[in-house]
Amino acid sequence: MLNLLMYRNKLLLFFLLIYGISSVIAQVSPDCVNAIPICNDTPVNGGTNGFGEDDFNGLGTSGCLEQTLEGTIESNSAWYRFRTGASGQLGFNIGIDTNEDWDFALYRTDDCNNLGEPVRCNFFDNQDENAFVGVGEDPSGNNSNVQYEDWLQVEPGEDYYLLINNFSNNNSGFSIQFSGHIFVTNPFDALDCSIINNLLGPPISACEGDNIVLDAVTSDAIAYNWFIDSGAGFDPIIGENNSTLQVTNSAFYRVEVVRALGNIYSDVQVYFSTRPVTNAVSDDASCTGLDVYNLGQKDDEALGSQSNDNFLVSYYLSQSDAVNAENVLPKEYDAGSGSQTIYVRVTSIDNPKCFDVSQSFQLINLMTPELDFSTDIYLCQEDGGVTIGEDQPDSNFSYSWDNGETTPTIIVAQEGKYTLEVTNTQSGLSCSDSRTITVTNSRPPQIVDIQIDDIQNNNTITVFTGDAGGVEFQLDDHPYQEGNKFYQVQPGLHTVTVNDPNGCGAVSEDVIVVGFPKFFTPNSDGSNDFWHIEGIETLESPIVHIYDRFGKLLAQLNSTSQGWDGSINGKPLPETDYWFKLTYTDVNGQTVTAKYINNHFALKR
Repeated sequence: MLNLLMYRNKLLLFFLLIYGISSVIAQVSPDCVNAIPICNDTPVNGGTNGFGEDDFNGLGTSGCLEQTLEGTIESNSAWYRFRTGASGQLGFNIGIDTNEDWDFALYRTDDCNNLGEPVRCNFFDNQDENAFVGVGEDPSGNNSNVQYEDWLQVEPGEDYYLLINNFSNNNSGFSIQFSGHIFVTNPFDALDCSIINNLLGPPISACEGDNIVLDAVTSDAIAYNWFIDSGAGFDPIIGENNSTLQVTNSAFYRVEVVRALGNIYSDVQVYFSTRPVTNAVSDDASCTGLDVYNLGQKDDEALGSQSNDNFLVSYYLSQSDAVNAENVLPKEYDAGSGSQTIYVRVTSIDNPKCFDVSQSFQLINLMTPELDFSTDIYLCQEDGGVTIGEDQPDSNFSYSWDNGETTPTIIVAQEGKYTLEVTNTQSGLSCSDSRTITVTNSRPPQIVDIQIDDIQNNNTITVFTGDAGGVEFQLDDHPYQEGNKFYQVQPGLHTVTVNDPNGCGAVSEDVIVVGFPKFFTPNSDGSNDFWHIEGIETLESPIVHIYDRFGKLLAQLNSTSQGWDGSINGKPLPETDYWFKLTYTDVNGQTVTAKYINNHFALKR
């Protein structure tokens, strides 16, 4: 028993049929005392328009219901009553327009003057634009609908009054459908129809092709006359004079029971809803990595040419659940693992008793490929190309590049963006994932200059490169750093390395950190009388060569020399600038000249 939303055009057509023909059967009562009795068949309401008497006598609240601005709990109300005929789980669904705001309260009582507090009540506004409010489960599978209250557990003979209130003043009407397991165990007497005092019984909601027989059997009847009202008033049905009448068309029917003590007249409405057909639904895959599988994407397949304005599609894990409309799956379904059979139910919005559950499909949980390779690749200048893609491919997967290649990896020789899609296909079903790789040109770093600041407490080395950024620097075997300056460098031989972290090479230079005076004064006063390089004792076989500005070798010092006294062959040289170079033996036994030394100093007298 699903609760289904009636749309405005259908409501107007349906209720022109009901109300435009006869006023014998009232479907709306704004007052509790005149509440419309309902039982197994569904009363479909044309909407509400105001309220009659204030059934709450000025109270401020009733359960969750509160007063409106007009000072009453009711604003646009409809009252119904029903009596349970069996025990079990009972609920109901009120189908509404998604743009409207409807509330309800259910009272367990047989006395409108003693309603008490409601046993179920909902006053939430419809800001989520739900299509249903009620008790039990939203038949569309929306488990997060806050306009639903818990199931009722009922016993036979319990009387209830149901208030449905339109809080929005927009009125497209509503429908009521009962639900719950009680209609599985007691499909014909879950609700007690004895509360409806009518010879022909309550209104009948049927499906196309159903065998509907109206029974007017009366013990003292002399004759029976049947009438039909299809929209223009009651007309006799010629030749139908038995106590029963088989009907196949939607209409109002009337029987006249001729008796000696006075004739009995009874009317009943019979409405046949279109019986839906569930079309074949293709198998599908639920891919790992997705939070949910959207069952709603199969609705169009199930409906075929049928309109979703007329039919509702719902999904279940068993045939029996689908038949009984129990345990409906949410449209956003957490499919889990493995393969599942999903049963499809297409239900008439006019009448949930008209449904088809003839189709099902397999929902297979497939593993989505997990892509675990770098998306930032650098193409080095000296390389002819670089390999990109999945270097540990799965033989069960297929690989497709946006350039048309179908191998797990490809070699590219130009920078740009390359997209690889990896697909897992089983039994014609597929799950895919893709990743875009950005290839960027990169070249080996270059050392343009090295600046050494020495003869101070904090010797520093600053490395200058031709790169704007993206390189890292290392002094000797210390960790790489982003900055190009090294602090507190000890005197001696050091190796400076500039590395491209993108894998396009590194360049190294050996540098000497030593100290020497920028000037000296060889005047035999005991202060700065000799010039020499400090710290060369850390080098292997160091030699210092001193020159004048014309390149003439003036002196040669080693690590044990006292220093240069500013003379050549005992003859003092004039005040001016002098130059030097430092050589030493490297680890390969080769004599090399130290680079990046600011190699001149001044002689002052």
